[in-house]
Amino acid sequence: MNPKSPQSLEPISVEAIVGRSPRQIAWMRFKRNKVGVGAAMMSIAILMLSLCAPIVAKVIGVDPDTLNLDVLDVSGIPTVGISWDHPLGLIPGTGRDFLAQLLYGSRISFLIAILTTMTALTIGLFVGIIGGYFRGRIDNYLGRVTDFLLAFPAFFMIVALNQPMVARIEESGIAEGNSARIIFLVFFLSFFGWPGFSRLVRSQVLSLREREFVTAAAAMGATRWRVITKELIPNLWAPVIVVVSLSLPGYLAAEAVYSFLGLGVQPPASTWGILLSNATRYVTVMPSFFLIAAGSLVLVVLAFNLVGDALRDALDPKAER
Repeated sequence: MNPKSPQSLEPISVEAIVGRSPRQIAWMRFKRNKVGVGAAMMSIAILMLSLCAPIVAKVIGVDPDTLNLDVLDVSGIPTVGISWDHPLGLIPGTGRDFLAQLLYGSRISFLIAILTTMTALTIGLFVGIIGGYFRGRIDNYLGRVTDFLLAFPAFFMIVALNQPMVARIEESGIAEGNSARIIFLVFFLSFFGWPGFSRLVRSQVLSLREREFVTAAAAMGATRWRVITKELIPNLWAPVIVVVSLSLPGYLAAEAVYSFLGLGVQPPASTWGILLSNATRYVTVMPSFFLIAAGSLVLVVLAFNLVGDALRDALDPKAER
């Protein structure tokens, strides 16, 4: 059998090897996580519904302030259930639309959670960078302050200082009523929340400052400020994104707990904690009210936690590719 001539051989196609940046690799891993993608879509949808609550309520035709007292019996229980006019029914005692209260209540809950997360992470980021980069005596002082704050029982401190601090904020003229309570919650939750994150950032900076690119930048005469802003901070976004996605639902649940205990926002304003507190009074006669209020909070916290887990897996350099 005669061998084939070189002209008859088919050319072998060689696919070009395309390099991927760490961001592209992380995005590719995240897209493979179907649970994480679904949770991210749900989280974005919930945030958009919360942001556009007045528009959504107007489109659906519900009002959070309307009192439907004519459909309540002598014990305050609505005589009408879920309907087209009230997709989740009415709230016992007041007759307000439950769906409208959930939408408007989520705005305050997310406001407190987002402000607290951003404040705590900003303080923890810079304290961790300063301690990890400069080390020595500065790191020692910052470490002792962090240890001191971590030793405090944050929950009992917030419970004990709630009334006097809110009164002091109102007396100073900064804010009044629920605005003063929001400022108090954001301040104290951030005050006790940043030390844990600063520990994480410090450990990352201690590792990064010994890397070749940081050493090369310092050898070329870069200032400390340039090394921190151009070399360290861009390489800290991965843990920051993960902590943000995990801290937000934690502070959301914390706000619900403090409002449930009467230490946060007070009626007539609405938050998920207030709705859950009201639902416990009617759990035996109207269990659907409690189940929807508690289920909404659980669903949101779970969705954000799943997004955080997916981001952590996608940004982990040691994960399988």
